[in-house]
Amino acid sequence: MFGSGLRRWPEKVKAQAVAETLEPGATVNAVAARYGMKPNQLSAWRCLAKEGKLVLPAAEMSDEPTAFAPVVLCEPKPPQAPHPSRQSDDSLRLVFGDVTIALAADTPAVRIAEIVHALGASS
Repeated sequence: MFGSGLRRWPEKVKAQAVAETLEPGATVNAVAARYGMKPNQLSAWRCLAKEGKLVLPAAEMSDEPTAFAPVVLCEPKPPQAPHPSRQSDDSLRLVFGDVTIALAADTPAVRIAEIVHALGASS
């Protein structure tokens, strides 16, 4: 009996393939061909990455200088009883110029670092 034809890809391989599609001049079709997969599968992984469900490898540092972003720590607000008509806002906000990114309070530090790195690379 033949197998289902479905292949299980390790998360690292998925992340690497998606990262390769983000390189200048790369196309989803070309990267998919190198990995022996259909382009629509790779596109689905790209969607997962955009939703934060697939963590991409950190970009390799080239000869570009390292950029640092200031971090502002604030005293936490004292706990308050939630208003019955409002849900609590247990989130983390990253502010970079005019851009504010809201993340869940339990967002892994690695993901936060990747986002900060990406914001710094885009400036």
